[in-house]
Amino acid sequence: MTAAVLLPALLAEAHGAAHGDAGAACACPVPGTVLADRDDSTVVRHGGTVAKAHAPGTDPVALSLRLATAARLAGTLLAPLRPAPVGLQGRLVTFWPHGSPVDPDAPQAAPWEEAAALLARLHQAPAAAGLPPMRGPAKAARAIRRLRAADPHPDAEPVLRAWSALPAWARDEAPVPPGGALCHGDLHLGQLVRHPAGTGPWLLIDVDDLGVGDPAWDLARPAAWYACGLLPPDEWTRFLTAYRQEGGPAVPPAGDPWPALDVPARALTVQTAALAIAKSVAAGRPLDEVERAVVDTCVRMVIIPPGLAHGFTT
Repeated sequence: MTAAVLLPALLAEAHGAAHGDAGAACACPVPGTVLADRDDSTVVRHGGTVAKAHAPGTDPVALSLRLATAARLAGTLLAPLRPAPVGLQGRLVTFWPHGSPVDPDAPQAAPWEEAAALLARLHQAPAAAGLPPMRGPAKAARAIRRLRAADPHPDAEPVLRAWSALPAWARDEAPVPPGGALCHGDLHLGQLVRHPAGTGPWLLIDVDDLGVGDPAWDLARPAAWYACGLLPPDEWTRFLTAYRQEGGPAVPPAGDPWPALDVPARALTVQTAALAIAKSVAAGRPLDEVERAVVDTCVRMVIIPPGLAHGFTT
C-alpha cells in the first residue's frame, strides 16, 4: 500500500479516534501530522491521539498480546487507547496517547537513568503466555540481508565477518537461550516519551519487538555506542548504574558486565554498520563520521574474538 493511499486513510482514522466521529468538527491545535512514514510503519498524530499502521504481514495475535502487555504494565510502557488493532487497507492499526519525545537537540538532558530503570522494571515483569520471542535478532538478520542485497561496498566484508562470528541465536538462526525475560527488543532514546506530554513520567513506547528473550539485548545499543566511542563513559556509567540499582537481571549486580553484554552489543554494532553501508550505497554517498565509527568497530571486532574484550574497542 503506497503512502499516497494509506496516509489519508490513516489520518482519517486518527481523527475519528480523537473525536469519536470521523466527520466531527475539529479545533485541535495539531489537527493532522505525519510523525513517521517508513516501509515498516507509518505513524500520524491528530490532537492527543497517535495512530500507527504496523508493517505489512504483522501477526494480529502477537500484536494483540503485545498490546495487552503494554496495558498491563502501564507505568512502564505507554498504554494503548484501544485493546486490539483494527484493519485498514491490509495493515493493522493501533491507537496511542500522544507523549513528548526526547529532545534530540539536548543530548545533555537525555534520560539515561529513567530509561535504565524502565528497562529493569520491564525485565522483572512476568511475560504473558504465548508472547513471541523479542525481535532483536530478527531485525539484526534483516539488516544483514539488506547489506547483502546492496551493491558491493569495500567495508561490507569485515561487517559480514563480524556477523558470522556471532552465535546462531544472535543471528536469528536458533532459539534464544532458555530462561528469557520480557524484553523491549529495540531500545533507544527514541523509544521514550513523557506522558502526559511535557510533564508526565518517562515511558517506553513501540511494542512491535516486545517479547521474550535475553534482557541483555535491551542494553546492547547503549553498550555498543559506548564500545564504539559514540556514548561518553559517564553516560554509559549512569545508565548501567541505574539499571543495576533497579535490580535489572541482564547483568550481575556488581563487577564486569561485559560477559553478559558482549554478544548482544556486537550484534547491534553489526546491525548498525550493515544498515549504514546499505543506506550509503543506496544514496550514493560516503559513510558519515558516526557510520564510519561503527564500521571501524566491526573491523576491530574481527580481530578481538568474543569474550576477550571488555568493551570491545579497548
